[in-house]
Amino acid sequence: MSRISPVFARLRRSNKRGLIPFIVAGDPDLNTTAKLLVELGQRGATIIELGVPFSDPMADGPVIQRASERALKHGFGLDEVLETVRIMRQRSDTPVVLFSYYNPLMQYGFERLAREARIAGVDGLLVTDLIPEEAGDLKELLWRNSLDLIFLVAPTSNDERLKLVADQTSGFIYAVSRAGVTGMREQMSEEAALLVNRIRKFSNLPIAVGFGISSREQIADVWKYADAAVVGSALVARIEDADANDLALAVGEYVAGLIP
Repeated sequence: MSRISPVFARLRRSNKRGLIPFIVAGDPDLNTTAKLLVELGQRGATIIELGVPFSDPMADGPVIQRASERALKHGFGLDEVLETVRIMRQRSDTPVVLFSYYNPLMQYGFERLAREARIAGVDGLLVTDLIPEEAGDLKELLWRNSLDLIFLVAPTSNDERLKLVADQTSGFIYAVSRAGVTGMREQMSEEAALLVNRIRKFSNLPIAVGFGISSREQIADVWKYADAAVVGSALVARIEDADANDLALAVGEYVAGLIP
């Protein structure tokens, strides 16, 4: 079992909800990423999504695209991303989910990835462009290494698709608040609450809502119907604009201020 299920179980026993910040590995550099992982855990993150930079991030908006571009200039690969998690694990038990596209994971090798991710202290994978119908081999490898495989569902997903995802997912289900790419929005879509209620018919897993969440008020709204809120682009934008000298501290304070 990964760290994900126990952390959600603790939240449920306390009648609390979670906050899942997203950052891109290597933005602005891997040393800072390790510091951010520790800081975010200390500032109240339930789980941290760590994006693996990719040259064609088709599900991401301009803020995260720029972060991936900055990170890729450093020329590192998955080995270095996993080493960053290993360094973080010396100081933090906060669950970490690798957020990636299929191509870099396939190039690395799934069996190797599952083994090395477990050793490094990763808790799960979310592969944005992997569909449940084609995930059997990877799911089995991750299961053998006590890692969760998390899938996305969207308001456009029909009930058949929701049931399929519910059957294939472990850890939690990621509900996309609206169709489109990542990015900040002024208001949350009503579709998100409707989607979460639909998912509940097929699964008892925790449900996290993401895409477009950028304020304390939006998180409080999501917490009324979901188990956790994911903050991505708004946080990555803070990293982009922060002073390098106190970046981890500034970003940590920002995340702490998001908690209702």
